[in-house]
Amino acid sequence: MSDHIKQEDFSINLLNLMHETFESHHGIFLDKDTSLFQTLESVSAQEASTPVGGKCASLAAQVAHVTFYIESFERFAIYQDTSPVDWGAIWRTVEKVTPEEWDALKNNLKQTYERINKLFRENKMWNEDTIGGALSIVVHTAYHLGEIRQALCLLKV
Repeated sequence: MSDHIKQEDFSINLLNLMHETFESHHGIFLDKDTSLFQTLESVSAQEASTPVGGKCASLAAQVAHVTFYIESFERFAIYQDTSPVDWGAIWRTVEKVTPEEWDALKNNLKQTYERINKLFRENKMWNEDTIGGALSIVVHTAYHLGEIRQALCLLKV
C-alpha cells in the first residue's frame, strides 16, 4: 500500500469542496442552498453595508476580503509573487456600498473564483505550496461564509 495520495483523488475532492463552498450543495459540509454565491444572492446592498457590531466588518468587506485572499494566492501560484500583502487594506477601505458597487463586488468574486477554479482544474502537478494554498482557499472562504451567514441572522430580523 502506498503512502502517497493520487493527484487525481486530491483534485476531485478539492474541486468538490470548492464547488460546495462557492456554488452549490453536495452534502459534504453545507446545508442545501447555503453556498457562498447562493447566500450572497439574498443580500441587498444595504444589508451588505451594515456592520453587525462595533468592531465587525460589513458583509461587503467580507466579500472583498475573500476575493483579495484568492487573488493573493493566484499571484503566488502564477507569478511566484511573494511580495508583502497589506491584509488590513480591505477592512479599512470597504464598508458601505451602493447596489452597483455590491453587484461589482459579487461579480469580481465570481470571476476570481472562476479563474482559480480553472487553475486548479488544469493543474497536473500538486505540490506542498499548491496543496496548502488550495486548501487554505476552501477553509478561509468557508470561515467567511460562516461569518456572513451568522451576520445575516442579525441583519434579516
